[in-house]
Amino acid sequence: ACVCEKNKRVTSCRVENGRCRCEAIGSSVTVDCTTLTSKCLLMKAEVMGSKSARREKPKDAFEDTDGLYDPECENSGAFKAKQCNGTTCWCVNTAGVRRTDKHDTDLKCNQLVRTMWIIIEMKHAERSVPLNAESLKKFFRDTITSRYQLDGRYISSVLYENPYITIDLKQNSSDKSMGGVDIADVAYYFEKDVKGQSIFHNNAGLNVSIDNEEVKLEKTVVYYVDEIAPEFSMKSLTPGLIAVIVVVVIAIVAAIVVLVLTRRRKGKYVKAEVINFCLWRTCGE
Repeated sequence: ACVCEKNKRVTSCRVENGRCRCEAIGSSVTVDCTTLTSKCLLMKAEVMGSKSARREKPKDAFEDTDGLYDPECENSGAFKAKQCNGTTCWCVNTAGVRRTDKHDTDLKCNQLVRTMWIIIEMKHAERSVPLNAESLKKFFRDTITSRYQLDGRYISSVLYENPYITIDLKQNSSDKSMGGVDIADVAYYFEKDVKGQSIFHNNAGLNVSIDNEEVKLEKTVVYYVDEIAPEFSMKSLTPGLIAVIVVVVIAIVAAIVVLVLTRRRKGKYVKAEVINFCLWRTCGE
């Protein structure tokens, strides 16, 4: 028997060829305890356990608004492109995050679209003085390469905009080597660590310490950018976003009315060209 230091959500551990190997809870897929376990297997194990969850972003960046679900995984540990909950199905990316509207079981997901860019945005508690930017960058770069075993070349930037800290992880299909750590798995381990839900066996979360001073993180949000843009329709927008869009449209209509009335009062008629107002992902539909 052995202890899986990188994953506490396992069973039936044994030593094979000098390495600790265990079965992931909920799937019985064998995992190598010398490296990170795939996010899909971790999510499935978490679901089984629960049964016994400012910087401008790229226009196609989106959050995981669905949270934890019971995923279907390939034997390799990767997410299957199509995920279902009863009669409701949707397509996911390599991070297991929904990238389409929800449909019935006839939905076709032709490929597992790669998440090539993950943005981790954190906000630290209020401070009298800002953190040292260089010390902060060094801490997070060192932590990600040592604790999560990610090659440093995939950490494209660590940006500090008091009180926000933004980490960019970029890794496209050609960058991902066989057996190498995936940025989606790193982001999942990292998010669990900062929320005090560490997956590591010793349960020790990530202690963020900059220049020997502990830093308290108040909020962490993860955004995903895929190689192919997500396929969400207007009906999937949140009520809050729809309300904002309605307000914008009303403001534009009101401005046009005021303009017309003003010109009429002046006794002038000017032929106005109507400019098409096109919302993201509604053009051409």
